[in-house]
Amino acid sequence: MEAHNGLSAKIVQEAGFQGIWASSLSISASLGVRDSNEASWTQTLEILEFMSDATDIPILIDADTGYGNFNNVRRLVKKLEQRDIAGMCIEEKQFPKTNSLLEGAKQPLADIDEFAGKVKAAKDTQRDENFCVVARIEAFIAGYGLSEALKRAEAYHLAGADAILVHSKEKTPHQVISFLEEWRDTSPVILVPTAYNTTPTDTLIKAGADVIIWANHLLRSSVFAMQKTAAKIYSDQRVDNLDSEIAPVAEIFRLQDVNELKQAEKQYLK
Repeated sequence: MEAHNGLSAKIVQEAGFQGIWASSLSISASLGVRDSNEASWTQTLEILEFMSDATDIPILIDADTGYGNFNNVRRLVKKLEQRDIAGMCIEEKQFPKTNSLLEGAKQPLADIDEFAGKVKAAKDTQRDENFCVVARIEAFIAGYGLSEALKRAEAYHLAGADAILVHSKEKTPHQVISFLEEWRDTSPVILVPTAYNTTPTDTLIKAGADVIIWANHLLRSSVFAMQKTAAKIYSDQRVDNLDSEIAPVAEIFRLQDVNELKQAEKQYLK
């Protein structure tokens, strides 16, 4: 499940999800900028640190293109491991990236060998054997067919990718299921059913998907809630009529783990 800061990450964990998707779209949107590498990788890293501190479950960062060439990727892996991030997903686009679901946008892909080099550089750099490098296939997004998607996935798999994320903006899962049928058990496959969201999750799992990512739904739900609350306060010029629609302050304190600080004060402040 997507998260974009420490608070949303904690909510994801409490909901029962087994992992967190640190969404590039959601993080950039929460900062008020576009999902086009306008937020720097160090700004994203700072947010990830708060997310990691707030949770115990694995975090997979949506690391766009790796923020540069193979050398940037090597440094990124070092910094992610220092913050206990479980893995990163990098996509085969040119820097700066364009969001895959943006209508009418050009989606130029990186050279296969260049991107495979990034994958290999990441795997050669990691020190934690459990750190995962996911290669994101954007061939369908860029308008290519199944054969191109498979060719690229095979190259990245041979370069050492631990898993393949195959992306599609079609309203049906035809493209990703056709990929799964050909790919079979070559390596784990991750799907992001944002566009084909009417497809039952069981259908995707039975087709061979290993992981499903709900990529931006906490951010999108929070936007509606904040817009509604801001408009209501502005129009009514009061807040007491909102109590049943917003979280109590006590819930914010609970999510911040204020009780732990109270206990620590008893121990350390004499």
